[in-house]
Amino acid sequence: MTSLHSIPLTLIDGTETDFGRFEGEVVLVVNVASQCGFTSQYAGLEALHNKFSEQGFQVLGVPCNQFAGQEPGSDSEIAEFCERNFGVTFPLTAKANVRGKDQHPLYTELTKFKNSVLPGLVKWNFEKFLVNGDGEVVARFAPTVEPDSPEVIEAIQSALS
Repeated sequence: MTSLHSIPLTLIDGTETDFGRFEGEVVLVVNVASQCGFTSQYAGLEALHNKFSEQGFQVLGVPCNQFAGQEPGSDSEIAEFCERNFGVTFPLTAKANVRGKDQHPLYTELTKFKNSVLPGLVKWNFEKFLVNGDGEVVARFAPTVEPDSPEVIEAIQSALS
């Protein structure tokens, strides 16, 4: 398996980096969209980020326009929307594909983690993958699971301990 930490990332401001910037931290990777019924989850993701960031936790938002065209904006428009409407301070990547032939390498690896509810491909916006400090996927949550749900909080706390 490819180490998640070696996977290149382009941040929404154009900065080139890799997932290794999160080495040693617990990361909740979420494919996000500005015009989705779940878009209000940005507020919960920001709250999680603020609550646990001092303990070594980050949220990483991955804007994606593959589900009903619900993220049509440019990277700068997406960043502005997130900051203006939800005060987002957690990192966002440049817009990326989370499935299909142009799937971002991060999602090629993330989607190898399956559970009975969520096998394989990402099904919709706001699906969540929890990655531990060693770069291993330890949990996966459906789009309908709110960021502040007990199961997400418990999984984050467990990964941090």
